[in-house]
Amino acid sequence: MMKVGFGEVLHANSNMIHPHMHETWDYTIITNDLFPPPIQTNPYPKSLTENHSLNLEQNEVCDWMEHITNKHFIEDLPQNNNHIYNLHIQTNTLDLVHNNHNDHIHHYECDKELNLITLLMECAVAISVENLSEAHKMLLELTQVASPYKTSCGERVVAYFAKAMISRVMNSWIGVCSPLIDHKTIHSSFQVFNNVSPFIKFAHFTSNQAILEAVNRCNNIHIIDLDIMQGLQWPAFFHILATRIEGRPSIRMTGLGASMELLVETGKQLSNFARRLGLCLEFYPIARKFGEIVDFSTLQIRPNETLAVHWLQHSLYDAIGPDWKSLKLLEELEPKIITLVEQDVNIGGSFLDRFVGSLHYYSTLFDSLGAYLHSDDTNRNNIEHGILSKEINNILAIGGPKRSGEEKFRLWRNELARNIFEQVPMSDNSMAQAQLILNMFSPGHGYSVAQVDGTLRLGWKDTSLYTASAWTSRSSR
Repeated sequence: MMKVGFGEVLHANSNMIHPHMHETWDYTIITNDLFPPPIQTNPYPKSLTENHSLNLEQNEVCDWMEHITNKHFIEDLPQNNNHIYNLHIQTNTLDLVHNNHNDHIHHYECDKELNLITLLMECAVAISVENLSEAHKMLLELTQVASPYKTSCGERVVAYFAKAMISRVMNSWIGVCSPLIDHKTIHSSFQVFNNVSPFIKFAHFTSNQAILEAVNRCNNIHIIDLDIMQGLQWPAFFHILATRIEGRPSIRMTGLGASMELLVETGKQLSNFARRLGLCLEFYPIARKFGEIVDFSTLQIRPNETLAVHWLQHSLYDAIGPDWKSLKLLEELEPKIITLVEQDVNIGGSFLDRFVGSLHYYSTLFDSLGAYLHSDDTNRNNIEHGILSKEINNILAIGGPKRSGEEKFRLWRNELARNIFEQVPMSDNSMAQAQLILNMFSPGHGYSVAQVDGTLRLGWKDTSLYTASAWTSRSSR
């Protein structure tokens, strides 16, 4: 079993020596290219459903997936008293008619891909009714013809979905549902994802801005990162705090994760960076999921500190444990600010709910990568294999109440609003930070950002993919 450690402190002036766990940061890149200074200008692009000024071409796969789902899948779902399908289709706002051509099959010249996606959907229905032998036959056919290295985004999506569904079928037969997770490899792929797309940067900068505004003029700051990974978000945050007019604060950071070794290495990197800036940083690694913390004192909350909690959600693995226990612990903490960045994909509900929602979501993500990265690009293959494939596998093969024993929240922001938390609207400066990130990519890449109901949403060709929101405990206002 993994040893879980609590209360170990890494100070900015620590001389501890630890084995090298992952790649050394390039501090020049961190401080200059990836972390631009605060923005004073306030550009306001229209909402995701209104911004058509770029006149972009239609999505290759995600529109097509939606068309096929509606026309060939939902109408044919078995309707009986034993299986009720509650499908939540993520609809695109783009017009499905292109150049007055109503035939999607002819438009995309994809008879083969139509057969693949139809077979994949039939397989999903078979799995949902526990007809595993029939599903196995269809999956054998899919794996023989669909490849994750084809030029077509559609075929790549089908290949990875088929792989995840094979895992589900096999796990159902042998009764094993937990994957072995190589966190070191995942962290490396996340770095690549951060370098070639705006999604991770969007999460980092919008959250940093919201936290900075909440802790303004505070001298003692405590940040709890529910899944800190390599901590790539925090050097930019430290850099701004080190240049505050009112002086540098003292910072404590609690980083949660699965591997104590990686957490210690992350703490060492952050402490070294803080020391270069003249900041006082204490880092506490906790190798446990947030929702599995039983003893509140583990988090070492001090009364004179301003508490901020951050969570960049992903679907690679269950990062926080039981959702309801995590929510109750947040209520007990009463933080000044909670920053939450969620993927706009359904990770709860029935298997078919998750299948249809994730099919549309990841079709869009694959399209966004394929729009400007060649099919054999090393970075693209790294992201698709190292991150997206693992997320699809976790949603379809591992997740779900039957497998985890607990229903996960569909949207955390809805649950926060229903409890003792109040939403803090993302500010104009947060919007400006997000727009700055998009300015690193040409308009032809198709990314867009919008302010919607106090949140910031980053999408691709009018399909929302990530939503950033901020919250505060009513008692801390």
